[in-house]
Amino acid sequence: MQQKRNIQIIEWEDLDKRKFYSFGVFMTMTIRATVYPATLIRTRLQVQKGKSLYSGTFDAFFKILRAEGVRGLYRGFMVNTFTLISGQAYITTYELVRKYVSQYSEDNTIKSLVAGGSASLVAQSITVPIDVVSQQLMMQGQGQHLTRFRLNTSTETGKPKMFGQTRNIMSQIFAADGFRGFYRGYVASLLTYIPNSAVWWPFYHFYAEQLSKLAPSDCPHLLLQAMAGPLAAATASTVTNPMDVVRARVQVEGRSSVIETFRQLIKEEGFWGLTKGLSARIISSTPTAIVMVVGYETLKKLSLRPELVDSRHW
Repeated sequence: MQQKRNIQIIEWEDLDKRKFYSFGVFMTMTIRATVYPATLIRTRLQVQKGKSLYSGTFDAFFKILRAEGVRGLYRGFMVNTFTLISGQAYITTYELVRKYVSQYSEDNTIKSLVAGGSASLVAQSITVPIDVVSQQLMMQGQGQHLTRFRLNTSTETGKPKMFGQTRNIMSQIFAADGFRGFYRGYVASLLTYIPNSAVWWPFYHFYAEQLSKLAPSDCPHLLLQAMAGPLAAATASTVTNPMDVVRARVQVEGRSSVIETFRQLIKEEGFWGLTKGLSARIISSTPTAIVMVVGYETLKKLSLRPELVDSRHW
């Protein structure tokens, strides 16, 4: 009987950094473009009152497609591409913190939990201003009660310059709230994404190891990792969705208090309101997780230092 091999984790010191960052930008951009429509739908579902506009994920998809076309599914996408910076910051922080924590603990769960949370803290500090602007663009045309800022008529009907709509929204945010306006919902984002990231990585490694014990010994590890990613994403999404709903409302509606927003949500829609957008989030996170895991693990293998290639078996 052939002995099963544990899934090997490529650590930071094993990587050729030039290859890692070059391939990483392409991978991150591909993932963003793939899942952006689901992200837009999730945001609109979470911000709407009850089911005033859409009854669910698929209803929203077809209504947006009919009313706004394919471009409607990518409203705000150009400004969102700046999250490429946060993506690179995220993976760098994750790998460096894993390396640091390994000096004190070899437990993979602890390393993944601490590194995942730390990476999210750094990434969100970059991402939140981008999210604030892109979410305002996502909600254009959905009714004045759902967003604080409206594009000028001339910007919508004319032929705006590159990023004209983005500059329009940014100037309105700055005029109304100053620099702090770009960090509206920052605390809610941290309360959403730090736990999400801290939960995702340990569960990812846990599911991958469990699957490796159940699978035939000759089963490719990349396939097992591709299966573990969506399982971890669904787990993390379910755990953190209530805070994600609150975060979306704080950023789009301009509320200043996380607690006040939470109470208002419960008052208007009950605890069921905390599950809004969950199916869209899982639908979004499933392909994201598959593409991210396959892309990230492949990226690390392609970026492996030449002298280590022959010593690794997959």
